[in-house]
Amino acid sequence: MSAALDHLVYATPDLAATTAAISAALGVTPDVGGRHIGRGTANTLIGLGNGAYLEIVGPDPDHAAPSGPRPFGVDELTSARLVTFAIRVPSMPAAIESARRHGYDPGEALAMQRATPDGGVLSWTLTDVTTWADGVVPFLVDWLDSTHPSTTINARADLVELRLSHPLAPSIEHALAAVDFAMPVQQGPIAGITAVIECPTGSVTLEGTPT
Repeated sequence: MSAALDHLVYATPDLAATTAAISAALGVTPDVGGRHIGRGTANTLIGLGNGAYLEIVGPDPDHAAPSGPRPFGVDELTSARLVTFAIRVPSMPAAIESARRHGYDPGEALAMQRATPDGGVLSWTLTDVTTWADGVVPFLVDWLDSTHPSTTINARADLVELRLSHPLAPSIEHALAAVDFAMPVQQGPIAGITAVIECPTGSVTLEGTPT
């Protein structure tokens, strides 16, 4: 079973403001996801079809800052942007071993948990979200025995296109193939991620570029 797109990460320095802005742009009100235990972040979510979703992630306004930096460079952001994406793998140990065997090291698996609004907890593992190649190469996620977020999200839109660009496009394509998510990468002067979403307001493009 090959890797599949799991979610896009849209990071922000202000979760409430960006959630409102995305809601207005797409005509869809994101669901409250919850808070990442011990990480100092929280999220809101929009389903994108085919088991994928958009994660809007920013500082958790209701809890103290963590002892270390928040994920996805949230502490350094001055504006919201698409920063990276995740692919879902059926077995994290096997996916890491396979990627390394094919010449790309995605890093070690880390344990994560998210407290949900209904009092539940989701547990999963992911590779280091310190984004390589400005986020154009995804991190890996294995949801273990947890219910996948896409199955419980009420807010819905449709991802119709995902585009990647990078000055070292062939190297990026090699890394993507190594994690079993082969796709073309456009040669460009800077790294970039572009997602085109069909929604009640029409076609909306979300983009990300290096900080």
